Amino acid sequence: MKKLLILFIITAFATSAVVAQRLAYVDSEYILKHVPEYVSAQKRMDDLSVQWQEEVDKQYGEIERLYKAYQNDQVLLNDDMRRRREDEIVNKEKEVKEFQRQKFGYEGELFQERVRLIQPIQDRVAKAIQDIAAAQGLDLILDKGSEVTFLYANPRLDKSDDVITKLGFKPDPSLAESKQQ
Repeated sequence: MKKLLILFIITAFATSAVVAQRLAYVDSEYILKHVPEYVSAQKRMDDLSVQWQEEVDKQYGEIERLYKAYQNDQVLLNDDMRRRREDEIVNKEKEVKEFQRQKFGYEGELFQERVRLIQPIQDRVAKAIQDIAAAQGLDLILDKGSEVTFLYANPRLDKSDDVITKLGFKPDPSLAESKQQ
């Protein structure tokens, strides 16, 4: 019985050692920082977002101006004029909200631009990761850059630089410092 238990323990350790050899991780944020197309696409999306947000802020400023003018003139307006001014303010608010929805909402222009610019890059990265996994006989590759929490990760299991090289870029040592954090 004792020999059987020892054999079981040795088998369990051997199996876990083999499984550990077939596991790796990458840091997708670190990888994407090495892809110039991603950096420029991200900048393009940030610029669009800032531009559209400035337009929204400008429109809300106009609504605020109309509302203050309405408040100042309210006692001087008859019911018909008051209702028209209120309707004008409400319609402007609806227009701004619709503009926000068109630009920033689900399936809005910013989302569509992201799909157009960034999705192909992410697909290339995913393909490179799959190629590395196949070439190195890995069963599982986790993404350190996403919601997965690593309490400890052995750096020799990090395949991020392999993915960067597979994509045709050279890993930047200055970015490696930010990856360690």
